[in-house]
Amino acid sequence: MNFWEYLSTRHQQLLIDAYQHASAVFQCMVVATLLGVLIGVLTYRSEWAGSLATTTTATILTIPSLAMIGLLVPVVGLGVPPTVLALTLYGLLPVVRNAIVGLRGVDPTLVDAARGIGMSQVARLLRVELRLAWPPILTGIRVSTQMLMGIAAIAAYASGPGLGNEIFRGIGSLGSKNALNQVLAGTLGIIVLALLFDAAYVLIGRLTIPRGIRA
Repeated sequence: MNFWEYLSTRHQQLLIDAYQHASAVFQCMVVATLLGVLIGVLTYRSEWAGSLATTTTATILTIPSLAMIGLLVPVVGLGVPPTVLALTLYGLLPVVRNAIVGLRGVDPTLVDAARGIGMSQVARLLRVELRLAWPPILTGIRVSTQMLMGIAAIAAYASGPGLGNEIFRGIGSLGSKNALNQVLAGTLGIIVLALLFDAAYVLIGRLTIPRGIRA
């Protein structure tokens, strides 16, 4: 059976796996973005706190994904929980780092002007600082998403959802007639999803970043 015949006979399962893969990455990125921006907001004013936040999230990223999931399985079990925890933790670094860089890069005179017209600290943060820091934050989200697309494939090791199951089935049946088709289908599916997500981020950037501050 050639690759195209394999796709035609397995397209329903592949679509289900692709949906689960995309859904897991999207949901984890939402959580990672909220946590990452919050950490950035809490630490960007202090050089020490910012360095600690960046170093801590960078240290998490150095843990091999297979080891991370293996460590989480005894704690939270198999399936979705270790996948969600691992992906969320791995997604933090680019968001935290870019949030800190973006917030520190806001022109202080603009913040002073907002203070001068009576804006509260929360209003300045939401309406001035975070809006101006949004381009680097969005870049961090894009980088995290691309990383998580590949890392999510390892979730199949712990019976997690996604296209990694197709890859692991192929690896587990090396020598069979469809082993290469399975690995190729899972890999190409992840690449396609990564490109679609990135295109969506480009569109979001076009819609949310004013032309005057667009890179």
